[in-house]
Amino acid sequence: MNKRKQKILIVDDSELNRAILADMLDEEYEIIEAENGMQGVAALQLQGMDISLVLLDIVMPEMDGFGVLNVMKQNQWIEDIPVIMISAESGSSHIERAYELGVTDFISRPFDALIVHRRVVNTILLYAKQKKLVSMVADQIYENEQRSNLLIDILSHIVEFRNGESGLHVLNVRTLTELMLVHLVQQTDQYHLSPTDISMICTASALHDIGKISIDEKILNKPGHFTPEEFAIMKTHSMAGAEMLQNLPIHQDDPLVKVAYDICRWHHERWDGRGYPDGLVGDQIPISAQVVSLADVYDALTAKRCYKDSLPHEKAVEMILDGQCGTFNPLLKECLQEIAPDIPAHMNNSNSITQRNQREMRNVAQEMHQHEELTASERTLQLLEHERMKYSFFAALTQEIQFEFTLSPPMVTLSAFGAEKLGLDEIIMDPLQNEKVHALMDIQERQGLSDALRSTTPEHPVITYDCRLNLNGQRRWYQITARAVWSTDEPPRYTGAIGKAIDTHESRMRLDALERMASHDSLTGLLNHAYAKKRILDRMDLRAACHFALAIFDLDHFKSANDNLGHAFGDHVLIHVSEKLRQSIRGGDIAARVGGDEFLIFLEYKDDVESIISRIFSSLCGVYEDFPISVSMGVALTEVVGSSYDDLFHSADQALYTVKRSGRGQFRFYDKSMQNMLSAITPIDNGGERG
Repeated sequence: MNKRKQKILIVDDSELNRAILADMLDEEYEIIEAENGMQGVAALQLQGMDISLVLLDIVMPEMDGFGVLNVMKQNQWIEDIPVIMISAESGSSHIERAYELGVTDFISRPFDALIVHRRVVNTILLYAKQKKLVSMVADQIYENEQRSNLLIDILSHIVEFRNGESGLHVLNVRTLTELMLVHLVQQTDQYHLSPTDISMICTASALHDIGKISIDEKILNKPGHFTPEEFAIMKTHSMAGAEMLQNLPIHQDDPLVKVAYDICRWHHERWDGRGYPDGLVGDQIPISAQVVSLADVYDALTAKRCYKDSLPHEKAVEMILDGQCGTFNPLLKECLQEIAPDIPAHMNNSNSITQRNQREMRNVAQEMHQHEELTASERTLQLLEHERMKYSFFAALTQEIQFEFTLSPPMVTLSAFGAEKLGLDEIIMDPLQNEKVHALMDIQERQGLSDALRSTTPEHPVITYDCRLNLNGQRRWYQITARAVWSTDEPPRYTGAIGKAIDTHESRMRLDALERMASHDSLTGLLNHAYAKKRILDRMDLRAACHFALAIFDLDHFKSANDNLGHAFGDHVLIHVSEKLRQSIRGGDIAARVGGDEFLIFLEYKDDVESIISRIFSSLCGVYEDFPISVSMGVALTEVVGSSYDDLFHSADQALYTVKRSGRGQFRFYDKSMQNMLSAITPIDNGGERG
């Protein structure tokens, strides 16, 4: 098999010079040619690290060699791609300036074939050896990091082994914790988490259940429901783990130990204050414990345990978002919803995590090697901040016209979707002189956008600008949201912008669709539980003096539909029942799918509430394609339990359980005799993780 040739970029305005150099080198290397500095920068923009060497002329039109070097330095390309200057200019000032800008070597014209070949080979070999050295340093750093984590992993897996859990539980919790935290800091600066903080929380998450070492194995691995006494014992593991860390004879002040203590003690607290051991509310719970708690619940739901089967990813996410697994920080639920499509690809994949860690370590080592004038932490933080700014701005954008504009060189880079939408090339050199750009955007619109960007400051760099674009013979309104980019010089210089442009009409349509997705169940079209609860609370606030009823029902023997006739048939049954429910309720009533085959009805009444409930109940029962449908329903009234939503829901649930205990297929109103009806059900903390 032929070895792939390394690429050399020749940037020279003389076609003869390019031809001579190509003839000298094209047997061993793949040659890319550019006839001026602008074309050279465009080639570097497109091919990047695939280029092994640049042969660069000094004197050229449009952009000279020093201009190219300035761009390479601004983008850090010069650190990975060696440059040999070629020129007849031999003055010491030219040579000194070239070396200051990062040039590796210098070749004068006329060319000597032997000298050109030897210097090209030596330069490429030198950079190859440097990269190998960087790789070796990175491997050593990575090995040290792995050894540091090894003992934590061993200890946490001992806990898992005693608990009969999958050996991947700790790894999965760590992975989802990292995904959640990275996304969280992109969405908000509320928690001030640095990359170091995120790494520390992820490492400490492996110790979240270390306190289970103190729990009797008979309780840990009990296949059935816990008794209240057993559950009380299980709940002691969080304090036990915290006390183990608190009683360490050394390292008490180590940040990792402090973070691990927070996670161990408080990862079973709940946002609404109903968790343990301390009943913390909201952000009284450290964000590290909040995120690990959610990750722990997700993996508990999707993993097979001695007391339960595993649930599909989609179902686990739905249950968490619907509040069926306890209450979580709304910001974390938003993060979970946004990263949900990416979670399965990352879970249960230790290789991908290992490879990512190796890449990160290699990047750190490379920066240490190339920037001796800075400490590793200073340089790394600079790079992370720059990449975070760009990524956080673009991450949420999908199928929009995205662009990047630079003043030096004057160039616009469009996303593939944006280029196709506008009928332009992905890279536009000197856009102000481009006829297609002129036809797309009137001069007044272009000047207005430029003025808006230049009027920003480094502290307030984001602008919104409405303008009309000429697309396919039509003038359509677009909204441009852009972030001006300023240099770190004193005083700062405006250097360009990154941004997006959206069709305002299409944007409104997408927003309406997204709002419906956020508020409605995707299968049945009914409201989801979270949005229904919000609507109910609003209604109760507005009409506090009225009487309300909340009913919860589920389908009797629904599992048999899935087991015997398939899940697709089961979905059709749920859709059929949902349609019956829509037809039976009044215009002001609220109906929602709580989850699975469980539904909710909220209605206002004046006197005869039983006849209303009876009519709805009767309308839901019947037959769908020879499958008999009956329901069990529990109802709670504000007259009996008060106007707290949680009390209404819990009381209706108790009434529903009473119906199930007495034979199903009927409805019952909650009364005080049912107060302890659910006490026989084993409490499952946070929806799946027992204790």
